[in-house]
Amino acid sequence: MNCHRCGKPLPEKCRRNQIYCSRSCSARASTLRRRNGEPLPPRWQHSALTADNPALRAAAEHAQQLGQARGWSPSTTYCVLDGLITVLDGRSADERVPLSEVRTRPHRWVSRPRLAEVLTDLGLLTDDSVTAIRSWIDRVTSDLASGFAEPARHWLMVLLDGDTRARPRSPSTIYVYFGCVRPFLERWATRYDHLREVTRADIGAALEPLNGSKRSNAARALRSLFRFAKKRGLIFANPTTGLKARPVDFALLPMTDEEIHAVEQLATDPAWRVIVALAAENAARTGSIRRLKLADVDLANHRITLAGRRQRLGDLGHRAIRRWLDHRRATWPNTINPHVLVSPKTVHGAAPISQIFVNLRTQRTGCSVDRIRADRILHEALTAGPDPLHLTLVFGISHNTAARYATVAEHLLSDELEHLPAD
Repeated sequence: MNCHRCGKPLPEKCRRNQIYCSRSCSARASTLRRRNGEPLPPRWQHSALTADNPALRAAAEHAQQLGQARGWSPSTTYCVLDGLITVLDGRSADERVPLSEVRTRPHRWVSRPRLAEVLTDLGLLTDDSVTAIRSWIDRVTSDLASGFAEPARHWLMVLLDGDTRARPRSPSTIYVYFGCVRPFLERWATRYDHLREVTRADIGAALEPLNGSKRSNAARALRSLFRFAKKRGLIFANPTTGLKARPVDFALLPMTDEEIHAVEQLATDPAWRVIVALAAENAARTGSIRRLKLADVDLANHRITLAGRRQRLGDLGHRAIRRWLDHRRATWPNTINPHVLVSPKTVHGAAPISQIFVNLRTQRTGCSVDRIRADRILHEALTAGPDPLHLTLVFGISHNTAARYATVAEHLLSDELEHLPAD
């Protein structure tokens, strides 16, 4: 492409809307245009907006409207239009685009989530990809011996998809379970040919060096694996029958002054203040806080709906949410994300914040949201009395979990009575 005034070739690394080779040519052309009374040249338009393909042109116009509605930067919009040219050029109007092609064909500057969002709105995207966790299951189980690989793979797939008698588990649970049993399976594969040869003595020897939460998680994972194998007829007897995976109660202790001070220092961030307030007042889990939507918050009546339970919103949470909403409104006024908490990566869509968004802030203090939540439940048990029914009604926890907190509270209260000075 050449300069519109002097005819010299434009530099190789120039803007796509550049028509002059230098500022001098641009200034002289502007002077001559004003002197001769000529109108301004037409504004540059992306080639996707003027394409001969009607499907591509309609998709480009929709992408431009969607970018304006959701606050995309001009560079993001232009790159999405580039991606539309790559995946739609030469296709018919009703031909759908595979998701694998969206992820591989466009150049590296194209935002794949934004491009997929445009195609999804137009009904032109088909998901032909394999989820990451399914690929991970195939990869990690292929490294095991055949007598252990097949039972482990079927077990992980049932955990992922569920069946008629079991609900699907989250990917994080699957990662933890297999991470616990993998060393045992690799060790047993050196001595046995199949999972059915593992005995109760092998289970005890594997768990013997473990303590605390590591032992509890490993016991749960082993019990789940062998229970599944027994139901499917892959083994003759379940060696984990009667194996107890007792919860670790040493974590159910009040927070120390150092932990409280660390959380106070971190609560200067508006988003983190909301997380701390909901965990400290309502004993909310991380998942409930992440998925909290604007429709679930009733600031006028001091009410909030967490995990489907409508409850009172305390003064600390009320002030934190109001401050965060003011910050959100000033920072991202055009976002359509329905969730209360958003991040720079989620303001352009409708997804909640990720677990990593929360973990990155908690790792700096060494005090997780679950730790704050447990301290709140334990404080209620110490204040209102160690009554499991009361804890179940207030926080919506199971009776077994409430009994754990009540037991710890009884021990703490009895220790305090024993150390009171005699009259």
